[in-house]
Amino acid sequence: MTTIGLWCAWCLASLVAAALLTRGLIEWTVARGIIDVPNARSSHARSTPRGGGLSIVIVVVAAAAVIGIMRPEELLRIAGAIVPALAIAAVSWLDDVHTLRNRTRFAVHLAAAVTAVAVLGPVTRVDLGSLGMVRFGPLAWPLTLLWIVGLTNAFNFMDGSDGIAGITAAAVAAGIATAAAACGAGSVAVIAGACAGASLGFLTSNWQPARIFMGDVGSAFCGFLLAVLPLAARADAVPEVLPVAALALWPFIFDTSLTLLRRLRAGENIFQAHRSHLYQRLVIAGWSHRAVASLYGGLAAFGATIAAVPLFDPAVRRATDQVAAVTPLVVAAVLVALVMIAERRCSRVAA
Repeated sequence: MTTIGLWCAWCLASLVAAALLTRGLIEWTVARGIIDVPNARSSHARSTPRGGGLSIVIVVVAAAAVIGIMRPEELLRIAGAIVPALAIAAVSWLDDVHTLRNRTRFAVHLAAAVTAVAVLGPVTRVDLGSLGMVRFGPLAWPLTLLWIVGLTNAFNFMDGSDGIAGITAAAVAAGIATAAAACGAGSVAVIAGACAGASLGFLTSNWQPARIFMGDVGSAFCGFLLAVLPLAARADAVPEVLPVAALALWPFIFDTSLTLLRRLRAGENIFQAHRSHLYQRLVIAGWSHRAVASLYGGLAAFGATIAAVPLFDPAVRRATDQVAAVTPLVVAAVLVALVMIAERRCSRVAA
């Protein structure tokens, strides 16, 4: 079987396993009363079980265990990403079952990030190709911690619409897997491929209308894992893999950052549930959950593709780097414009 065939089989196995596990979790969570009950701030109208992201956790950890056995020389770097991610999943599962204090969750997020960076090392530089190399110097540690903790919470904040977190996780993980494979970081590529397949398998029960939600156990785990996986690659590959993850994750990063800034400016409690994210405003304005999820997933896939292509064909590096440089601005403009158009149309219809 060809290498491509093996990769397809690996991802397909992860997809099937996660799909079956997620369906089993629907009955299991309902029986234990792990239910998301809609309220005035919810984007959903009916009670739905949560915690389905546990299937992604199980599949990814199983894949990491297999690759750790096959490549014991890389076990430390694999453990440096997976063990802290498991701590994130554990505290998030407790939060799904019994609501925890924000300070407790944040303390675990920070401790897990510090552990991962201590084992894997901070991001000291990022390769922007023909645009140059960015070096962080003494800011490497704090910026790396901000990257990990920020994404862990951003993914959690963005998991409020059917399919949006799952499809974005699949697109970002696929981008990381592709970049890692191109840079010779096989173990990272395998784990990221399993995450992509598992996220797609979860989507079989989470696409609109969702039969189960990802829950904090899945969203926080995915956010943390997608942030640390590029760091688990070889030191010389990290500067090339990380930009792929960053550009693919930009729609989530921008939406979360803009919303947090707007809420802070308005003097609101940023940890209180709300409906002011751009994706939530699109749903309120009449977009379907599947349309919103497709928009964010498509933007993530586009960003990952633009950043990963030069790793396979250096001849197009200059052209793709120029496109990549303006992609964050274009994505931000597209999201804001679509929200403004949708809300204006909704206002006209209401009037």
